[in-house]
Amino acid sequence: MKGATRQKAALMLVVAGLSGPVCASNLDTVGVTLLGAMTTNLNGAGVRVAQAEAELSTNPPTWEVAPGAVGQPTNLFTYSSSAGTSSTYTNSLGVESSHADAVAGIFYGTLGDGAAPRVAHVDNDEADYFYNSIINPTPYLPARLHNINDAVVNQSFIFNGSTTNDQQTIDSAYDNYADLFNTLFVSGVGNGGAVNPPATCYNGIGVAAYGGSSSVGPTPDNGRAKPDLTAPAGATSFSTPLVAGAAALLIQAGLRGDGGSDTNAAADIRTVKALLLNGAVKPADWTNTAPSPLDARYGAGILNAFNSYEQLAGGEHGFTVSESVPSGGPHPPPGATGSVGASSGWDFNTISSSSGGLLNSASDGVNDYYFDVTNGPNQPGFTATVTLVWERPQSQSLATPSGINNLDLFLYDAATGNLVAASTSLVDNVQYLWAPQLPSGRYDLQVLKTATNAVSNTETYALAWEFSSTSLRLTRSGTGAVLTWPVYPDGFVVESAPSLMPPISWSTNGIPPPIFTNYQNLVVINATNASRFFRLRRP
Repeated sequence: MKGATRQKAALMLVVAGLSGPVCASNLDTVGVTLLGAMTTNLNGAGVRVAQAEAELSTNPPTWEVAPGAVGQPTNLFTYSSSAGTSSTYTNSLGVESSHADAVAGIFYGTLGDGAAPRVAHVDNDEADYFYNSIINPTPYLPARLHNINDAVVNQSFIFNGSTTNDQQTIDSAYDNYADLFNTLFVSGVGNGGAVNPPATCYNGIGVAAYGGSSSVGPTPDNGRAKPDLTAPAGATSFSTPLVAGAAALLIQAGLRGDGGSDTNAAADIRTVKALLLNGAVKPADWTNTAPSPLDARYGAGILNAFNSYEQLAGGEHGFTVSESVPSGGPHPPPGATGSVGASSGWDFNTISSSSGGLLNSASDGVNDYYFDVTNGPNQPGFTATVTLVWERPQSQSLATPSGINNLDLFLYDAATGNLVAASTSLVDNVQYLWAPQLPSGRYDLQVLKTATNAVSNTETYALAWEFSSTSLRLTRSGTGAVLTWPVYPDGFVVESAPSLMPPISWSTNGIPPPIFTNYQNLVVINATNASRFFRLRRP
């Protein structure tokens, strides 16, 4: 972007024939239905949101949500564009957009398909106005920015034809705004080719479409891991509001104390982002290639709001010990006593390093979280999933294209000192660990801040974790059998096979959907004369 040139927001492709039943099924897939069954009144209440929409046409300007189309009252909305602001519908600013209605229905609609149907208010803004007047006004001065007081902003549009310089300018503007006002931008990465801004910004969440057309990372500028998350849809316009709605649910839960008394930390966008990524379920072909922390197609995986909520509800837990080590040197487990008292949970904390100066050597900071991971005999191994998130600060988003502190994640076997897993990207402000088949034992999870290339001595971060071990239990019930396994973590399916002789033919055919009772999934299998073998598979 050169000088004061404006960037035109280009609309993502719209999926023809989008229908309510499809969206309802997607709410099952992303854990929103299960979350509603397991909690009380978690529906986005009290959370203000925004929906920025690009114009379908300019004559007339076609970008507005029709309240009746999504089952919401007119007084829930404020409409804004370069032509002015209105709190009524219809109005002179624009007309109804089918794309806007479809996005809104998935985000906060009340007709059975909205992830967060009781949000407190919706600012429906035309996308060019939103970017050019709110996010990146000309002349750009931080003092000219104002807080729109919307916790989550859904952006189902892309900046079409952006150069690398354009992308960096757009990213900087969004990162600056997010850091200043604790606003979470949830943006679609695009429906093919490279990922597009504004989904490329550091502090937001870039969303891909699972099972549809979607762009693939990394970012064109410096190879950062985007997308962050995936949700089911034919195009990213409609996967994005599923993630935005889930974010509103977590913010509501954090503010009302579901994650503990530190409600400001629980509702911080760093915590929400860490929880959303950490609750994701991996597709079968999920992979990441070092040093990138995430999959270039799926990010952390497929959104699962229930898993993210359970980790929030696990509570905030601080590190076991904090230490300083010579910069760039080894940092084995320090042998601390005590441990984190929750196998699923989160933390919102700070970490410091020192540049040393003329008289002292530089030192890296390490926060150690010890976990005692135990299971009974003949039980399956554990899977560790850990997400670390911090922000690109406002001072750096204005000054340099990639000014972030360098934080890393390490998981050590505390007994042997062996490194189990690490995430050490130099360009991302997300680090991510996924370590399946961990044996029982004591582990040291380390957050490390390096002194090299630091933009500040201290960094605030959010950390989310899950150490889980799930097994299937089979019991007799009359002439049939009952299969049970825990509701959390979600994302498992039961499969059966007639034989364990290769090639094994696993299938879900003939297995009814589970019902929930006493925080367990329960499936009743009718008895037959034939042998059947069962397993849990995730996903």
